[in-house]
Amino acid sequence: MEASAVAEYLKQHPEFFEDYADVFAEMFVPHPHGGHAIPIAERQILALRDKSHEQERRLAELVQNASDNEAITEKLHRTTLALISARDLETTIAVLVHSLKEDFAVPQVAIRLWRDASTAALPELAPTPSTLHEFAEGLRAPLCGPAIRDEARAWFEGENDSMRSYAYLALRTEATFGILALASPEAQRFHPAMGTMYLLRLGELASVAIARYLALD
Repeated sequence: MEASAVAEYLKQHPEFFEDYADVFAEMFVPHPHGGHAIPIAERQILALRDKSHEQERRLAELVQNASDNEAITEKLHRTTLALISARDLETTIAVLVHSLKEDFAVPQVAIRLWRDASTAALPELAPTPSTLHEFAEGLRAPLCGPAIRDEARAWFEGENDSMRSYAYLALRTEATFGILALASPEAQRFHPAMGTMYLLRLGELASVAIARYLALD
């Protein structure tokens, strides 16, 4: 008989286990973790114990994820309040950069804007090539990965050689007016398969905060 046929028979005839309980008491099977043979009843207990441990591990993982998400949400809330309180473009940019570096532990942050603003000259308003504008215009979601844009090589305070992952977020309201770039020496900090929901929210928050002080008409 094939094993599948035996399994199907036992499923269809559960009374078999009662009628032949003495047979099962005498059966021994290999220990699931190696070693000596054990009674089949003990083997079932071990299987249930392993399943329980796996469920406990998954629950602990869910609890940890929930705690991490709560912490990120709290940081975004603090950033939002600080950006609302900023009264000019320079302060808004300073608040955003400080929050990303201190609250979110992003080692390097760069912002480039290409709309006129009635403010003092800022490095964020330095001229940028049209290729960067086109790149930002095409970003409909945060882009993460190991590649650095050629236009961004001079942005990270001479740290290019140590940076291993990047995230690019378009800054836009109705129109795209800039880009926010994040960089880290950790290769897995901004990887292509990561979830980007919080990065997307961050980009939206930064866009609205900065747009208040730009001439977008």
